[in-house]
Amino acid sequence: MFKKPIWRHVLIGFAWLISLGGLVTLMSFIEIKKAGVVCKDVKIYIPGNQYFIDKQQVENILKFSSNTLVGRKLDNINIHELELKLKANPFVAYAKVYADMDGIVWIEINQRRPILRILNQFDQDFYVDESGLKLPLSDNFTANVLAANGYIEEVFSGRVDTLKTPLAKDIFKTIDFIRKDSLWNAQIAQVYVNQNHEIELIPRVGNQRILLGNADSLEVKFHNLMAFYKQALPQVGWNAYKTINIKYANQVIGIKYTKEDSLRLAKPVVDSAKLSTDTSLIKH
Repeated sequence: MFKKPIWRHVLIGFAWLISLGGLVTLMSFIEIKKAGVVCKDVKIYIPGNQYFIDKQQVENILKFSSNTLVGRKLDNINIHELELKLKANPFVAYAKVYADMDGIVWIEINQRRPILRILNQFDQDFYVDESGLKLPLSDNFTANVLAANGYIEEVFSGRVDTLKTPLAKDIFKTIDFIRKDSLWNAQIAQVYVNQNHEIELIPRVGNQRILLGNADSLEVKFHNLMAFYKQALPQVGWNAYKTINIKYANQVIGIKYTKEDSLRLAKPVVDSAKLSTDTSLIKH
């Protein structure tokens, strides 16, 4: 009465053994066939509409022209080595190289996507991508992203690295919040860090600065700012305030221009530029 279950397990194990043996045989057959296949073409696929790295640069990184691979046997092409060379590029987030049985070598690349450009107080200029990684600038492409400058102490070593300072992480968090909101993404033109290491936002409409402080309670702060835009500014005009302070989550403080401010703004343009060099956009 106990033999039937035993024989069932034996048959199942035997079936698995045959399947495994067939798979090994098939893989061996594929390897033998692949050894005789030569490369007929190289296809490079780079999705997206930004090109920190293009097809020509891929060939330069790998130090080959497509024609040098064409005609070579696939088993003489070190696919793993090609992948490692591509992944070493700071603008490459993901790279995959593989060959099919038709003799086509495929190269697929996903680029890193910057969302922020920082000019720190040491005149170092670098990008930060959507994962919070620092990247160098590119000679091949300039990303259209928000810029941050001022008293930023975050340094850049020249290689891909994570953000280290709390302030830089706050800037990243703020920019990430802004870019995901179509309204604020259209309204905010620049980020500036003042001497108190507080974040200020420079809007596209209006001459005022928006004192954000840090990246705490961003949803509440921007909700308060929207309420201020809708309720206060229509009554006094967009240029009545020199500062809108939203760094406190429970209130918005509008600071109007004084007579001294008006006199300073009325001076020749050259004097005004000297007084406001800290608000200039990062050079591209």
